[in-house]
Amino acid sequence: MIYQFSFRYFSQKFTKPIITNHGVWEIRESIIIRLIDEKNQITWGEISPISWFGSETIEQALDFCRQLPQTITTEIIFAIPDKLPACQFAFESSTHAGGFCLYSRDFQSPGNFESSTHPGGFRLYSRDFQSPNLTNVTYSGLLPAGKSALNQWSNLWKQGYKTFKWKIGVYEINQELEIFDLLISSLPTSAKLRLDANGGLTYQQAKLWLKKCDQFSPKIEFIEQPLSVDKFTEMQALSNLYLTPIALDESIANLHQLESCFHQGWRGIFVIKPGIFGSPSQLRAFCKQHQIDMVFSSVFETEIGRQASLQLAAELSTNNRAVGFGINHFFQQQEANWLENLWKNF
Repeated sequence: MIYQFSFRYFSQKFTKPIITNHGVWEIRESIIIRLIDEKNQITWGEISPISWFGSETIEQALDFCRQLPQTITTEIIFAIPDKLPACQFAFESSTHAGGFCLYSRDFQSPGNFESSTHPGGFRLYSRDFQSPNLTNVTYSGLLPAGKSALNQWSNLWKQGYKTFKWKIGVYEINQELEIFDLLISSLPTSAKLRLDANGGLTYQQAKLWLKKCDQFSPKIEFIEQPLSVDKFTEMQALSNLYLTPIALDESIANLHQLESCFHQGWRGIFVIKPGIFGSPSQLRAFCKQHQIDMVFSSVFETEIGRQASLQLAAELSTNNRAVGFGINHFFQQQEANWLENLWKNF
């Protein structure tokens, strides 16, 4: 297949900076790609790197796009090297049978309550104009770090979220444990809470958190990446000592890392960020060969990357865990014609 290729840089400012153990994040930078095939159908892809997670930088992604010719082939797309995982995801998802076409402006979100915060007026369809089957997908709402979570969860609950994710390892541990006590006691009985340390805890701190979470095990779904990537053996040991499950995130940022942790015996939860993971077809192949417990998670992408990621989640998830895409409240709503303007104003 031959495509006419073009791309545009795109950035959005977070309504409030994202604060994690990795630091403060104020602006989401992305690249939107457009492919036009021989039948004049338009498909879209999104490159949204997170370099501190191990993906390429936005500069490296821009350099890659700049060196491509205006006419590209499927062979070029599937030859994108593994060192550019966000580029792999964007190009491949826009050419796969699940790639999305711009079809109309009467966007209706496919069976979830996030439609009111859709960032644009375009409807994104797969190539056969069937929207991905997301009617059974539920969403986890991301809470801000620190005390702000105490004021945020109820707004998300009213919007329909039943699962929440709270960043820890950001402030002093005793302060966070106090906030945790207030948060867990205020959440409804049916709510689920995920804690995400982004690899920011020491071994002793992780034990403290796991011991605390075991006291509230019906409400705690898991602790995500308590220790740094180089502490795999320690995380495996902790997973056998406590009731609270541990999920790997930074440790499995790409296919090579996923395979490595799986073959080392990890049978806990795997958090997959499709937008920076790499080739969707290689992820599909791995999941067909191995049954793993997965949670699909956002990289703060636009609706273009989100739809491609959610299609993978709907296709590959086996345990019906809420997907980590409840992040729209971190962005201002985009104008309906944002994508058109991105090309016009170049």
